[in-house]
Amino acid sequence: MPSFDIVSKVDPAELANAVDQVSREIGTRYDFKGTSANIERTENLLTLYADSEFQLKQVQDILYQRAAKRGIDVASFDPQKIETIGGDRAKQVINVKQGIDRELAKKIVRLVKDSALKVQAAVQGEELRITGKKRDDLQAVIALLRSAKLEQPLQFVNFRD
Repeated sequence: MPSFDIVSKVDPAELANAVDQVSREIGTRYDFKGTSANIERTENLLTLYADSEFQLKQVQDILYQRAAKRGIDVASFDPQKIETIGGDRAKQVINVKQGIDRELAKKIVRLVKDSALKVQAAVQGEELRITGKKRDDLQAVIALLRSAKLEQPLQFVNFRD
């Protein structure tokens, strides 16, 4: 029976490369000379530091540009509130969304069921598996989910006939 999986993952190697590129650019850019602007990464958590909120926004823009060039969807970043730390320094934490949480999974299953296509959706941990008798129905589900405005980027993997 044809099937495919729906996942939401960010390649950790590409994320590390994007963070390294941002660090290098911060080190070489003239407007960041003599400032304490930098970026740190721990697993799925990015922390941006800068001397002001304006510089922090610039670092965030550089991160988004580098991530987009490396094939990382910017919608997978969840920026938190900007905090001020000691004097004028600012800090911002950005969560990298990995996996499909329960609420989003329920929303996707509801979209699939409301579409009246003859497919079944099953939640498997942080993934969803869509199965159906016809390959065309599965492709219609992919098109439906690509056109739906969801808060997280989705990848369609493991397509089997």
